[in-house]
Amino acid sequence: MTNRSLDSLPPTETLEIETGLSLTPRVKLLLTVHRADRSVKPLDEWKLKRSLVDFLKASFSVTLSDDDVAVRKFKDAKKRKREDSVARGALFIRDLGFLSKPFSRSGVGGEGREGVEELERKFVEWRRGVVEKMDGIELNLEGVKFRLSVAVPVTDDFEGMRKEWEELSAFGNRGYSRGGRQQPDTIVLRGVPSRWFAEPRVSSKPSMLVTHTIFSAFGKIRNLNVAEDDDLGKDEDEDGGDIVSGLQCKIVVQFEKYKDFHTALKVLSGRSLQKQGSRLKADYEVTWDKDGFFRNTRNETQDKSIRMPPLGTGNYRSDAYRRQSHFSRYSPDNERTKRFKE
Repeated sequence: MTNRSLDSLPPTETLEIETGLSLTPRVKLLLTVHRADRSVKPLDEWKLKRSLVDFLKASFSVTLSDDDVAVRKFKDAKKRKREDSVARGALFIRDLGFLSKPFSRSGVGGEGREGVEELERKFVEWRRGVVEKMDGIELNLEGVKFRLSVAVPVTDDFEGMRKEWEELSAFGNRGYSRGGRQQPDTIVLRGVPSRWFAEPRVSSKPSMLVTHTIFSAFGKIRNLNVAEDDDLGKDEDEDGGDIVSGLQCKIVVQFEKYKDFHTALKVLSGRSLQKQGSRLKADYEVTWDKDGFFRNTRNETQDKSIRMPPLGTGNYRSDAYRRQSHFSRYSPDNERTKRFKE
């Protein structure tokens, strides 16, 4: 896989990556449900799903399965104020092939790039049209009315994220200095199964080696961090099951070049992760690092080394610090040192 092929990847095309993983295109819409009448009857999630599936098919000729609509009611809905929402969720449109039927990737260079840009505009316009038509509609679920609010997630809006970091760069509010210019270089990925990034037959915990191999397809990596992530999607007010610890991980990747960061974020945004042989689709969230993850981690490590008492020889502390930096970068939580004991 080359950066050139990634640059010309249409938003409706699946991308095969390492270790049997693939990035499949999607349109994700965030749903918020409010009451539209004085009824206090509880929301029936199944009826809401069927209503949305029928609406998408009738309005846009898009076919969804029940699994493509996820809705979670809030706890104690009867105690919530009338203006408060009673549920929220997400809707996924995965079959986007109809958008690219007139599109041809034949040829390399100007025409190919122009064709991709045209399809990208078509994709964004179509998604915007779906949101505009769905946002604010009322659903009558057997006499009980609900009002729906619909929006595209920030993490699926690549152009919106790029505009954000370009504005921050213009005003000089962030210190992403690369040759006099302020540019981000780090992506943050949350909500992916830990076992998909683990070494087979070694551990179920995510491996730095496997993760590095996967993300190296986008460019040369400067820093990498992988850790368990049990907080994504967790909300005490939602009537949902508890998240099982350790099933998901958070991945932070810092690239050597801004171009590789830009390509990786663009490709990952608006896609889901799928594993060969599995029906599960990981509808992760990806964004750019606004908080200087590795810069802050490096400063914390330096602070700890400064507070350490003298260790006898000047070179020993320097060597220890280098080992500690290498360990924090490529082996968090002591995962690789413990794996043979599992």
